[in-house]
Amino acid sequence: MMTRVVLAEDEMPRQWYNLAADLPTPLLPPLGPDGKPVSPDMLAPVFPMNLIEQEVSTERWIDIPAGVLEILHRWRPSPLHRAYALEKYLGTPARIYYKNESVSPAGSHKPNTAVPQAWYNKQFGIKKLTTETGAGQWGSALSFACALLGLECKVFMVRISFEQKPYRKLMMQAWGGTCIPSPSTETQAGRDVLAKHPDTPGSLGIAISEAVEAAVTDTTGQTRYSLGSVLNHVMLHQTIIGLEAKKQLAKIGEKNVDVVIGCAGGGSNFAGLSFPFTADKINGANIEIIPVEPASCPTLTKAPFIYDHGDVAKMTPLLPMHSLGHSFVPEAIHAGGLRYHGMAPLVSQAVVEGLHTPMAIPQLECFKAAVTFARTEGIIVAPETSHAVAATIRKAMEAKEEGKEKVIIFNLSGHGLLDLNGYDMYFQGKLEDHELHQDEVDEALAELKGLPKPEVRRTGKWKLARL
Repeated sequence: MMTRVVLAEDEMPRQWYNLAADLPTPLLPPLGPDGKPVSPDMLAPVFPMNLIEQEVSTERWIDIPAGVLEILHRWRPSPLHRAYALEKYLGTPARIYYKNESVSPAGSHKPNTAVPQAWYNKQFGIKKLTTETGAGQWGSALSFACALLGLECKVFMVRISFEQKPYRKLMMQAWGGTCIPSPSTETQAGRDVLAKHPDTPGSLGIAISEAVEAAVTDTTGQTRYSLGSVLNHVMLHQTIIGLEAKKQLAKIGEKNVDVVIGCAGGGSNFAGLSFPFTADKINGANIEIIPVEPASCPTLTKAPFIYDHGDVAKMTPLLPMHSLGHSFVPEAIHAGGLRYHGMAPLVSQAVVEGLHTPMAIPQLECFKAAVTFARTEGIIVAPETSHAVAATIRKAMEAKEEGKEKVIIFNLSGHGLLDLNGYDMYFQGKLEDHELHQDEVDEALAELKGLPKPEVRRTGKWKLARL
């Protein structure tokens, strides 16, 4: 019984995989305020040109620089585990595997892109990075990367998470990062929101506006903005997860995978595991690929595919994505960090094409699944990751009912050792499910009238489904 598969350092992938090269229907371009495609030069005040080149690339494979590999080797390759104890508890014939991204110094998958983003910015001569963070995993990961590469880091953290997760802020401080609750009085975007909604819990859309403003208003030109999800180059960097997983599954003797699962907020950890398997599906493999989101923020399962801004102040380009509307503010419940109003264009297009089948799960089922996982496999997962665990249990029980030996793999995107307050609320019965209703979605989308509408491109080869 092989319960843990670990690759040697020299077996770690030396290239990232770019799904944009293989999508049957190419991505639509981001648009400017005038409705015309955004050129790379227009993004230059926000991102360094070396990352912009990755953002617009359609090359299938992109080399990982030696300086990035050197830092990634501190914890990668990450292990693949067989969940024997969970399988036995569920009585399922399914074989369950999970890629353990909680082993990074920051405790999640986020350093997989934080390190290369900080590295490329430093190569470009940048001295300081600004960013936003929801639950705090991204903010702590970028602070970690900046500490190793000698950059300043400023993080605008969604206010409700800033209050619920104080230890994330302390992690950022330990790595030299500065953490500000958002909305704040430090930016015009923050002041505008506070003037209208002084008691707002905040949102990622607001925090992004503040971080982008802080970057582009630096008159020295030495500050850039860094994003932890959604954009193409972020998805690219995360594919090291799935590329490693495929090698590990081969080592353990698995020839085919039936189900691939990841939690989805902006799309990064889900894409990291799933995109290499999505390439297999495009080429004929019979794989069910499931991005799992909270029922309280159902971007993929209830929101339309539209052009929308990535932030409240409309400082970002219009992106073709599933979106609840850039002004959407999620309920201030403990829903982990999966509360962004939009979804990565690459993930959105894969859903439009039918390559991915999204699922929304309420938080009580997610925490119940997380507790089951902790009491069988021993790992206390992050609330975000609990969505993937819940979906895995659903699919494992489905295999039991069908009497089929399915192979299921999910991404354990982070541990929950700094999220025990959420578990405490669950144990005390203080958490409630909240499902976003269609009238709430319609209200958030009402102000988007007049924006360009994306062409819905699909081949029809794969069946469309929302679970």
